[in-house]
Amino acid sequence: MIRAFVGFFTTKRLQEHVEKLEKQTEHFIRGKWVEPQNLHMTFQFLGDVEEEKLMDIIKNMQTIVQKYKPIHVRYKSLGVFPSLDKARVLWVGVAEGANHLKDLAREITKANRRSGIREEGKPFHPHVTLCRIKEFDRRKLRELLKQHENTNFGEDTVDRIALVKSSLSSVGPVYTILEEFYFYG
Repeated sequence: MIRAFVGFFTTKRLQEHVEKLEKQTEHFIRGKWVEPQNLHMTFQFLGDVEEEKLMDIIKNMQTIVQKYKPIHVRYKSLGVFPSLDKARVLWVGVAEGANHLKDLAREITKANRRSGIREEGKPFHPHVTLCRIKEFDRRKLRELLKQHENTNFGEDTVDRIALVKSSLSSVGPVYTILEEFYFYG
């Protein structure tokens, strides 16, 4: 079994903003920040997948990318999951390109469902996880979200998707790209 997901790794443009945010929040958010090279958007978390199913997933992705042109995205605003009172994840959202990303995620999930891959059950919300929060000052976190509700965190071009193996370790997840699929457009 391989723990895997289908996603897109961000470029350096977003990484620079994240480093500034980490410094800005060090006194009121305690948690595990995502390493800059690991910042990504997950289109579908696949969970533990049997190795024989990987070929089906690869074929599905090869078919899907033929229909897509690169998607221009603009990262904007910060948010938390599941709520401000119970914040566990700090994320940056996608303003421009969000609908195209939702269509892409829907198509990935649908194709993999036909191949027997279970769905996660949560609707896709285009975002990049920045930090897994352990403790936080609620008032300061609310101020941070308000301060950045219209902040532009950079732009990116989603021009590929990747099938990624995710291995959990004591220092955090280790991601290995098993296969990349470039859009045809």
